[in-house]
Amino acid sequence: MAAAASPAAVHALIVSDVPGDDPAVIASGPTVADPTTRQVALAILDRYKIEVPFAVRAYLKTADSETPKPGDPRLARSRITVIARPADALRAAASAAKAAGVTPVVLGDTIEGESREVARAFAGMALSAARDGMPANGPCVLISGGETTVTVTGKGKGGRDREFALALSIALAGRFGIAAIACDTDGIDGSADAAGALVMPDTLARASAKGLDARTALANNDAAGFFEALGDQVKTGPTRTNVNDFRAIYIPGTV
Repeated sequence: MAAAASPAAVHALIVSDVPGDDPAVIASGPTVADPTTRQVALAILDRYKIEVPFAVRAYLKTADSETPKPGDPRLARSRITVIARPADALRAAASAAKAAGVTPVVLGDTIEGESREVARAFAGMALSAARDGMPANGPCVLISGGETTVTVTGKGKGGRDREFALALSIALAGRFGIAAIACDTDGIDGSADAAGALVMPDTLARASAKGLDARTALANNDAAGFFEALGDQVKTGPTRTNVNDFRAIYIPGTV
């Protein structure tokens, strides 16, 4: 885009939804230099056995498909300003927590990994805070962003934030009155109409009363069905912006 506009000046205002806020990755970096190559793209297709139309692969094999690289004179008058980023959401949440008399513990905006594994790790931190006051005495809230992933093996519906919430509810098992929220800031977790889900101290008890088994739901990647049945999905509608995932785990006190 910037190369096509050259020699005009281009100033892009961008909203980051990627860990690390790399301008070359945000929205595929249409106005900045791309350090990767078409050979890298082809290698990724081969490595992960991704099927693409013949025309796509054929195009990537031509020099015309190469993107502008650092130092390209056509980008000399191109600049960017990041107007919103994941860290901004975490800072805002931390400020709100302080105003409510709750100690915020910001764990960062670059958290990645399998949703259920990240949930188990965060549950350990929350339980540590509740039992031992580490990393903070309650009332406190563990705040994080980033972009987790889900390896789908079941036939259920959900998204990375609701899968995180479901795995977290299992790991916490209702102990110490800990509650949490996990949502995608664009209002859509995966491809569904929910932004995420709430975890309450009585989540598993209410599920059991309805004949729902959290571990079965997790094994089937059916966090959406689980939280929908409980009425604990968060539905905001599209927010018209996206600064990645947002998670907050509230620990009411330290025993």
